[in-house]
Amino acid sequence: MQELPEVTDPRIIDGRKIAQGIEADVKRGVEEFIKEHGIRPALATVLVGEHPPSKLYVKLKHWACKRVGIISEDHKLPQETTHEEIIELIATLNKRHEIHGILVQLPLPGHIDEREVMMHISPEKDVDGFNPLNMGKMLIGREGFVPCTPKGIIRALEEFKIEPHGMEVVVVGHSNVVGKPAAMMLLNRNATVRICHVYTRDLKSHTGEADILIVATGVRGLIKADMVKEGAIVFDVGITWQDNKVYGDVDFDEVLPRVKLISPVPGGVGPMTIAILMEHTLMAARMQR
Repeated sequence: MQELPEVTDPRIIDGRKIAQGIEADVKRGVEEFIKEHGIRPALATVLVGEHPPSKLYVKLKHWACKRVGIISEDHKLPQETTHEEIIELIATLNKRHEIHGILVQLPLPGHIDEREVMMHISPEKDVDGFNPLNMGKMLIGREGFVPCTPKGIIRALEEFKIEPHGMEVVVVGHSNVVGKPAAMMLLNRNATVRICHVYTRDLKSHTGEADILIVATGVRGLIKADMVKEGAIVFDVGITWQDNKVYGDVDFDEVLPRVKLISPVPGGVGPMTIAILMEHTLMAARMQR
């Protein structure tokens, strides 16, 4: 695993430090929950196939569960697992009262319909926030279980006491995992939001106007310094694996001198995403009791 340097530049968002604070709160909450109810919150993860990054992400989530005192249950399925077999497993996990949260690691193999899989996760156990009911609640401003990465971005803004009200936000990437929910959560906070994607003409003309720029495309080094407004806040959510190292969508060294704040890759949004997952699992356990 990549060694992460210590964060000393105040412009760099230390996602590990923010995540540690979230996890400390969750750990206290878990201890209180156990005292009150006599049971420990539990998260079940489902991993299909041998995709190396996905295997690492699941492992990191289980390590986080151990740190905060949440039970983690690992379900590893072969690449050739059928759509019906995954749905059957989710149905079983939905019925198990001792399991409070269910996470299906994405991406799934191409022969499986991810959207339909998410529809089968009970909304009360949907700690990743992808069930259409939870997505719909977010759309009308009733945020409960929302996708963890966008919520991590919101938490980072709160940590730095940045109010997005009235700010220009540009989101590059329109996935259901990051782009769309990030845009909606910032719209809920009265930001002016634009979403760009692979079909956007003249990307630079949009990104150059952003007070807050969120990039989630998986294209290494897509965003250069001349595409970023002076004094902008930049969240790099993209991940590209190359030669056993991970890179972001932003040319970090080139962009850093221009920004007010920037999240690095790795060590930025990733740790916060996992910490929010822990928070959601505790929240699910409380709701179900």
